[in-house]
Amino acid sequence: MQIPHHCTLCPRACGADRAAGQRGFCGADNTLRVARAALHHWEEPCLSGDPNAETGSGTVFFSGCTLKCCYCQNYPISQGEVGKAISVERLTEIFMNLQNGGAKNINLVTASQYLPWVTAALDAARAQGFSLPVVYNTGGYETVDAVKALAGYVDIWLADYKYADGALAAELSAARDYPAVADAALRQMLLQTGAPVYDADGYLQKGVIVRHLALPGHVADSKAVLRRLAALREETGIEFIPSLMSQFTPFYKAAEHGLGRRITTYEYRQGIDEAVRRLSDVDDDTPLKALAQTLGYNHLQTFYTSFQSAIGMPPSKYREKLLKLHREHQL
Repeated sequence: MQIPHHCTLCPRACGADRAAGQRGFCGADNTLRVARAALHHWEEPCLSGDPNAETGSGTVFFSGCTLKCCYCQNYPISQGEVGKAISVERLTEIFMNLQNGGAKNINLVTASQYLPWVTAALDAARAQGFSLPVVYNTGGYETVDAVKALAGYVDIWLADYKYADGALAAELSAARDYPAVADAALRQMLLQTGAPVYDADGYLQKGVIVRHLALPGHVADSKAVLRRLAALREETGIEFIPSLMSQFTPFYKAAEHGLGRRITTYEYRQGIDEAVRRLSDVDDDTPLKALAQTLGYNHLQTFYTSFQSAIGMPPSKYREKLLKLHREHQL
């Protein structure tokens, strides 16, 4: 893969002559720039493990980004000038150092604008004995061609599905086409990678994790995203790991776009309303574990705890009670 003269690495297809040093929409030119590389302990547990352990996810933060999220917590890296120019050889060395330092995987954060460098470094690292799973940590705004180009390089996709509404995507991330682009990219990730596979210690070795960050005031869009993810699972027949995140913090320019607060507990638990609706349908026999995943819960126990707190009984008992009432009514 060559440094592009007419860049189409991301869906922007801005056409920048990056080989000649021209910057693209993402802010990248003909130089590879990395902001940080270290063991990270706060990804999903199946990636980083025990936060108190000496191991973790070997995370590499790349400078620049193909999105312009007004609430980005890493905005000095994604939209600023933070980062150091390095060579492919140095990136290879970073991969090897992270592996030797106890990383459970290599986690490439926002790497799309540097695909030619990243694939070259992975090839070189594997020639030197690199063997960790490769996690591709992306905002979900990827071309299908880029996803296909990473076949054989990426083992785990850690992808956002930020919005179901194009107008919201345009306002908050300057990407009106985000829903359609993310949908097509995620479908290809699933078809390419398959269902989750874990090692004996519970670390993910292969599969797709789909994140959605709940935003204050946009519960309806979060519900639409969850419905779309459920449909995507049904369409492909391939399981993935949904991750519904509640830690929104109004960083950067968030307040200028009506996002000047954290989300409320009420907003986060709106997913429970959807669970009640599904459980109240006597013809819906979806297993509780699958229902919890559809609604974005990482763990079944978290779903049980949230449901019982809101409704006063666990979801299994709620379903049994409604079925009993239905049978009695039918009699």
